[in-house]
Amino acid sequence: MDRAQIVHENFLTRVAQRDFPEGTAPRPGLSNPDAVSLFRSQVLSRALDRTSRAMQKAGQGFYTIGSSGHEGMAAVAHALRPTDIAFLHYRDAAFQIARAEQVPGQQIAWDMLLSFACSKEDPTSGGRHKVLGSKALTIPPQTSTIASHLPKAVGAAYSLGAARRHDPEHSELPLDGIAVCSFGDASANHSTAQGAFNTAGWTSVQSTPLPLLFVCEDNGIGISVKTPKGWIQSSMEHRPGVKYFQANGLDIFETHAVAKEAADYVRTRRKPAFLHLKTVRLYGHAGADVPTTYLPKAEVEADEANDPLLHTVRLLDQAGALQPDQALKIYNDTCARTDRVAAEAATRPHLSDAAEVMASLIPPKRTCKPTNGPSAKARAKAFGGDLRAMSDPQPMSRLINWTLTDLMLEHGELVCMGEDVGRKGGVYGVTQKLQQRFGPDRVIDTLLDEQSILGLAIGMGHNGFVPIPEIQFLAYLHNAEDQIRGEAATLPFFSNGQFTNPMVLRIAGLGYQKGFGGHFHNDNSLAVLRDIPGVIIACPSSGADAAQMLRECVRLAREEQRVVVFLEPIALYPMRDLHEAQDGGWMTTYPSPDQRIALGEVGVHGDGTDLAIVTYGNGHYLSQQALPELDAAGIKTRIIDMRWLAPLPVEALREATKPCAHVLVVDECRRTGSQSEALMTFFAEENPATPTARVVAEDCFIATGPAYAAPLPSKDGIVAAALKLAGGRQ
Repeated sequence: MDRAQIVHENFLTRVAQRDFPEGTAPRPGLSNPDAVSLFRSQVLSRALDRTSRAMQKAGQGFYTIGSSGHEGMAAVAHALRPTDIAFLHYRDAAFQIARAEQVPGQQIAWDMLLSFACSKEDPTSGGRHKVLGSKALTIPPQTSTIASHLPKAVGAAYSLGAARRHDPEHSELPLDGIAVCSFGDASANHSTAQGAFNTAGWTSVQSTPLPLLFVCEDNGIGISVKTPKGWIQSSMEHRPGVKYFQANGLDIFETHAVAKEAADYVRTRRKPAFLHLKTVRLYGHAGADVPTTYLPKAEVEADEANDPLLHTVRLLDQAGALQPDQALKIYNDTCARTDRVAAEAATRPHLSDAAEVMASLIPPKRTCKPTNGPSAKARAKAFGGDLRAMSDPQPMSRLINWTLTDLMLEHGELVCMGEDVGRKGGVYGVTQKLQQRFGPDRVIDTLLDEQSILGLAIGMGHNGFVPIPEIQFLAYLHNAEDQIRGEAATLPFFSNGQFTNPMVLRIAGLGYQKGFGGHFHNDNSLAVLRDIPGVIIACPSSGADAAQMLRECVRLAREEQRVVVFLEPIALYPMRDLHEAQDGGWMTTYPSPDQRIALGEVGVHGDGTDLAIVTYGNGHYLSQQALPELDAAGIKTRIIDMRWLAPLPVEALREATKPCAHVLVVDECRRTGSQSEALMTFFAEENPATPTARVVAEDCFIATGPAYAAPLPSKDGIVAAALKLAGGRQ
């Protein structure tokens, strides 16, 4: 007999015999009708766990990690408002069910069983995952098992204070709301969780509003590895800036009272709190997990004897709210009803092809108020003497700064954040004066933690802001890449487009910084970003392109709710000259604020038909340097600047290269995992008769010192490859 059946039969037998585990008397604060309602939510959660296992055995369900032992979370839900945004632990079915009781018109059992069956009628994910979540219940779906949702909960809480000062057009959360996130004791050890706790405390001690309730559901074990006794309390009880609360999660009366106290503290003080709930885990980790293979049987049976449903029946009896025989009837009726509903849910249609599965990768567009650009008066005040300089050619870094200024003047919901972006104005001065122009609320100097920077952006995106986070160097993204892959980009996919977190992620990166920093500051790998479905990657090569592309990136985030990465080549930030010293050949004037370069629009320079050089970023600059030698060799060349690296602008590339006899791909990223691999495949499939070659970086990190450029493409290397491919007079 499996453990789920043992727990089920234990409940039936012990309630009938009035054999309850010991515990304290019911605490005041929870009315009898509300207590009975919470019991019903707990029972439905338990019934759904049992049904999901039966569905899997019958081939009708596909994921059985359950909530048994954590049903006390129903009382936490009751202590909150249904409009308090909740990022939930995967064991929190009881929370979602109890919250559904607070919102009229819900059919929570049917909805959750559709999710279990992966039916495309599932109102949460459209059949893409068994996942908790509901738009009506203000519960964004989570697929995280390692607390990677905690940084964005910090961001959502921050947004509640920020919205009071700068209410965004598409704000979704009430100004007096709070954010809540729940997780397990094992997940609390993950660096993502620790970073979130630290960020919350760091923010709180500076008296910045951060109404966030952390809820740790401590069942003492993570899969098979035990949490040391007292670890969660000792590590969290005295953390600066975060108030600690503790309750017995097996007791709904105590849990409700303490959760309400914690929630009231967060709501009135606008400060974070940590609610530590002691729970048990029943059935093991997930459906295939057998806890007796790694735990003593007596220990497993002790947890089963401490079943929270047994505690609730005891408490309801002591409170005079419900007799045990009535509780038993509710349990049996709920199990039978759940089985009946599951049988119907299992007949509902599934996603049938790739197009249906992919349909929610791209979020829906939203209607935005029309804007006419910043006023002349506002621009004069913000730019001051810089206005006179706009008619003169400038390097890329300055044009990006001006573009950010114009965009932030035009759209009040834009918020920049990152290490050193405010007072210092960025490591390379790109965000200089922005904090002076717009204040620390809209240009936020963050702590040194990339996960928290991206979490802040994701959370603010949940509440109508359009964040522009900055990662200081491309290599630093690897500390936090899952915030894009596992959180930001997947949210529309797993919510069927109901939840979005748009942003424009600015990253300073790529190679060619002369002798500076080695591979941490000269990182030429984009593979981790190119691998993420739905993410747009933009990479300008000139100042004018950067300005016009950044405007398009903000439009894509603001109007189309996209996650966009704007990759800024560091070596081109200050670039002034092209061929000779002081020729000013790589500087451009500032484009009018109404000019944009649309997604997928490539840059075509020249009209030669002997050779098309397809490139981007620093590769464009080097290809332009190579052009005079190619002309002298009689090779009529055009240079195609991709600009948009993902999705690959295939239509524009097809048209731009169609007249050309040869194609040379120049890619500053490494031979393995670079854009060149996709481009070579595309051209081979598109026109296999066209001779095609590539110039790429070696599969090597970049060194510090004079050899910094040795593994990277060069002007001479481009010339040599072009002559070899296209011939010419050598």
